Amino acid sequence: MQIAMVGLGRMGANMARRLMRDGHDCLVYDRDPQAVARLVAEGASGVASLAELADKLAPPRAAWIMVPAGDITENAVRELAGHFAAGDVIIDGGNSYFKDDIRRAKILSERGIHYLDAGTSGGVWGLERGYCLMVGGDRTAFVRLEPLFRTLAPGEAGIPPSPGRSGGGSAVLGYLYCGPSGAGHFAKMVHNGIEYGLMQAYAEGFDILKNANAESLPVDQRYAFDLADIAELWRRGSVVTSWLLDLSAGAMARDADLTGFSGFVRDSGEGRWTVQAAIDEAVPAEVLTAALYARFRSRRDHTYAEKLLSAMRTGFGGHAEPASAESST
Repeated sequence: MQIAMVGLGRMGANMARRLMRDGHDCLVYDRDPQAVARLVAEGASGVASLAELADKLAPPRAAWIMVPAGDITENAVRELAGHFAAGDVIIDGGNSYFKDDIRRAKILSERGIHYLDAGTSGGVWGLERGYCLMVGGDRTAFVRLEPLFRTLAPGEAGIPPSPGRSGGGSAVLGYLYCGPSGAGHFAKMVHNGIEYGLMQAYAEGFDILKNANAESLPVDQRYAFDLADIAELWRRGSVVTSWLLDLSAGAMARDADLTGFSGFVRDSGEGRWTVQAAIDEAVPAEVLTAALYARFRSRRDHTYAEKLLSAMRTGFGGHAEPASAESST
């Protein structure tokens, strides 16, 4: 099947490679000519513009956009739509806000152009492991392009269906049609919100283990844990095992003190959108919200709120600030 890949960053380029491995005909474009040249050397067909891309695709055309969410995606969709016609499909595989998907789909549908929002999880490991795909939009377009989703997805990957599950379905292969426009990115948004919470739980747990040998503790209650060993142990038979734990164990095995990291943690938007969705739905989401705020906290030495807390403690109880963070209790 022929498909155009627009955006050849770490994920877009590897997705094109995975598609080519399975025999799909890939036409590739990126603002960086060298990124295009690398894929052309591996068997893709390269173009220098979106207009050329549209000309070289055989109708009905399909293009997958893998660029950062926001204005870059918005501009790419608009420009590409200007060269496409009725029956063509534009797929946004980035992390767009689901409400933007709904708006774009309505605009494109007036010209008969189909728009699919494909929440894509897999990161830099997707080339070998495959990509978990959550797809929203026109179901007919999804069915027509299903061979692409099947190739990109992990397949069963040695994981049997859940006990009690009747039938297979595409979910057991790692891709799923989730519903109308926006549904794919909504599912991916919540997926990333959960990811925030899981990551924060691991981070806090290992921080407690790391500080179990603090001088402020009674001598007989101090423990000097080997964090890399604990992480490796939990990977084997524990109920908290996961790919995130695998990644954590690998990082600690390479450098137990994680000296190469500053602790400044960004958020890419999906965590905020998940919390906003929880507010809109009046659904309590304490863990996901706290995990998002923890990322905000990681970017500051001390917040005004913490300074005010200290001032209040001094005011009502005479609690002086500690000489150093290490002596704080």
